[in-house]
Amino acid sequence: MNFFPRALENQWICKSLNFVSMKKMKALVKARPEKGLWMQEVPVPEPGLNDVIIKVGKSAICGTDLHIYEWDAWSQKTIHTPMVIGHEYMGYIEKMGAGVTNLKIGERVTGEGHLACGHCRNCRRGKEHVCENTVGIGVHIDGSFAEYLKIPAKNVIPLDPRIPDEWAAIMDPFGNATHTALSFPLIGEDVLITGSGLIGSMAIAIAKFAGARFIVASDLSDSRLEIAKKMGATLTVNPSKGEKISDAVKKLGMRGFDIGLEMSGSPKAFVEMLSNMYNGSSISLLGILPSNFEVPWSDIIFKAITLKGIYGREMWETWYKMEQMIIGGIDLNPVITHRFPIDDFTVSLSMIFRRVLMSWRKAIVEKSS
Repeated sequence: MNFFPRALENQWICKSLNFVSMKKMKALVKARPEKGLWMQEVPVPEPGLNDVIIKVGKSAICGTDLHIYEWDAWSQKTIHTPMVIGHEYMGYIEKMGAGVTNLKIGERVTGEGHLACGHCRNCRRGKEHVCENTVGIGVHIDGSFAEYLKIPAKNVIPLDPRIPDEWAAIMDPFGNATHTALSFPLIGEDVLITGSGLIGSMAIAIAKFAGARFIVASDLSDSRLEIAKKMGATLTVNPSKGEKISDAVKKLGMRGFDIGLEMSGSPKAFVEMLSNMYNGSSISLLGILPSNFEVPWSDIIFKAITLKGIYGREMWETWYKMEQMIIGGIDLNPVITHRFPIDDFTVSLSMIFRRVLMSWRKAIVEKSS
């Protein structure tokens, strides 16, 4: 028997729903169209039928997040405020929609940050990473710089227990490095990497893991080049000190590089790369070169160089390769240089040119009370 009059029952249900919707969480929000980020309380997301709610444990800061913080020209035409940003993270499944059957509450996970439509020509032929309707977490929809994140279940990546939490939080950029480095065969090849930031340094480790012979890395930062050496670079080159890639070629007794991985987006670095590539070589381009850059096409054509543009991670083969390299012994520890509690996000952003992890829970770093 129902002891509640219908009117009172409906009133109780409405109040219960209002209580659920009023649940709040801390999040880093691009609240206004100007420079800055703001720590705010926002509603905790609720899952749709095929969605998952992830309780975020660790987040990593990407260069994209700095662009959004600075409110540069790209951000101004891409980001709609207010928005929770961030897309590199790991955490645990807190809640699932009724249609999710392949995951478990409490499961340790990360996620693919590009949401593919599933219906365009590329999606239907298995090329979701170049979906024509891609939506980016933390760019087009609310992201992971929050206590909770909502993503579609199909984008959730369960984590092997052998993958440490800190490495899980940087699987997104590790995937960029993997896609870039493994676009061409590397066994016995000589590899040049221009730009030794986080992704470039991880690409060094991948090239070494995949059997490259010599790996030369260039960058304008000595601290980055020190990390590059720890990741397995045979030689490093700092052009700001007058060092030349051509000198490394001579020192190693080479005729030129078989594989180039351009990570810097620097026209000077790309031109120097081209001049040191072997005939018939291949280059993966992840760094974004200026649109007004005059490309030396004659060098590319007469050397018969193959160019491949890289965007994101191949879904889902790149994720499989990442997992197997970690299980197989690749070491990512050197690229994680700083750890902060989330409340120190302004300090974290000032360290962006290193890889920074921010903790949302008690782990390596204590969350502020």
